[in-house]
Amino acid sequence: MNAATLVQKVWNYCHTLRDDGVGYGDYLEQLTYLLFLKMAHEYAQPPYQRDTKVPQEYSWITLLDKTGEKLENHYRKALKELGSEMGMLGAIFYKSENKIPDPAKLARIIKMIDEENWISLEIDAKGDLYEGLLQKNAEDTKSGAGQYFTPRPLIDAIVACVQPEPKKTIADPACGTGGFFLSAHDWIAYGDPDWIQKEYTHWNPNKGAQGVEVKSKLDKSKASFLRDNTFFGNEIVPSTRRLCLMNLFLHNIGSIDGEPEVERADALLNKPSQYVDYVLANPPFGKKSSLTITNAEGGTDKDTLTYERQDFWATTTNKQLNFLQHIVTMLKDTGKAAVVLPDNVLFEGGVGERIRRKWLETCNVHTILRLPTGIFYANGVKANVVFFDNAPRDGKTHTKGIWFYDLRTNKHFTLKQRPLVLADLKDFIDCYHMQPRKESERFKFYKYADLVARDKASLDIFWLKDDSLDNLDNLPPPDILQQEIIDHLEAALAAFRDVAAGLPSSTANSE
Repeated sequence: MNAATLVQKVWNYCHTLRDDGVGYGDYLEQLTYLLFLKMAHEYAQPPYQRDTKVPQEYSWITLLDKTGEKLENHYRKALKELGSEMGMLGAIFYKSENKIPDPAKLARIIKMIDEENWISLEIDAKGDLYEGLLQKNAEDTKSGAGQYFTPRPLIDAIVACVQPEPKKTIADPACGTGGFFLSAHDWIAYGDPDWIQKEYTHWNPNKGAQGVEVKSKLDKSKASFLRDNTFFGNEIVPSTRRLCLMNLFLHNIGSIDGEPEVERADALLNKPSQYVDYVLANPPFGKKSSLTITNAEGGTDKDTLTYERQDFWATTTNKQLNFLQHIVTMLKDTGKAAVVLPDNVLFEGGVGERIRRKWLETCNVHTILRLPTGIFYANGVKANVVFFDNAPRDGKTHTKGIWFYDLRTNKHFTLKQRPLVLADLKDFIDCYHMQPRKESERFKFYKYADLVARDKASLDIFWLKDDSLDNLDNLPPPDILQQEIIDHLEAALAAFRDVAAGLPSSTANSE
């Protein structure tokens, strides 16, 4: 069976299960468990003969000779026992459960997976299949998985700007399903800036821009480092971490019998165990956190769960501000970062201003991409991509000025009718790499002195005129206008909730 036929076969069965109430997320989890067991079985056979750590009594073969209640009971017990193992095996099966209530349908999935030799299947076919399921799961608003899924065109554009190099380390402290890692992997292994810059489509590592095969440009040493030593992540949600690990593994990142590259831990609670060359991240949206990270300088609410990070600049419950502080601590002195951050990080007063001023002094914050609304699966998101370089702690101010690119004003996108594509970011990528940089309609430079002189050192800067304010003929189509209204209302509601959450209970509940 060729790759396209297999993808269609897996998709069709997903639709069949949805009729029984099994959502994309549940199907994806079960597919992950079974695919892992099948591939572990394949790796245990000649010529590989690898010890995959799967106990013989719960191996793939034990699923093939059972039906009905016996299969269901055995599968449930296998999931529980495998979750207690060490290494990648235990990470994949941690807190795993059977979500397919009909043993007959479970048997059909097992049969479908058993019919294929997954190791021999092309990496891009396995990866595309799995990423397609992840995207469908993100699009299913009921699953809530959209918060862990950053649009791939945006990720590809960020990576095309940063251009990570071989034998350098890359981290994402809130890696979701691993999108930044996959794009960076493709860039390092296959990326050719010349044809990517010309085509502005997602680069397929096995096809290239012109539909011809592209070989990896890495030697054996660099390829090994890319697979085993490049990526380091955190994902606190067990089910999302599981999907991330499988997604990476199917794209040839990590090893089936090795240690997981993604820790099941809150990255904010501990100082980094190592420093990295790049941080590429889209930390979770939502301003208020249930815990406070303190640098021991500021006071904290006695009723608040508090963790101390003396390497932070300020104490706050704001998740994005804490992630920003944490990312700075992760970087080597020569490290670079590209981080998706909400608007409030650019203009918030109080502790936000303190952190922002310290950030501008300590790092070289050089480029900010103002993102349009309507591109994220979570409603009401107004965000930016901030590019900055770390610098030695020498007491000098390292930000000389910031280039802003406005992709928001008079730009209208929705997830279905007008989704963001990489071509929409072509001009920004060109501007980013321009040497020397020159101002244009959407690309403007502001000096450091002018920025810190603004009220609260606000970086919330726009200069283009919204055409729709003066000319009703310039209004976007009704469906896009409707979605933009929803996004604005959602953003306003989120801001009000954050304000209410920060008020004393007597004030928050008063009329």
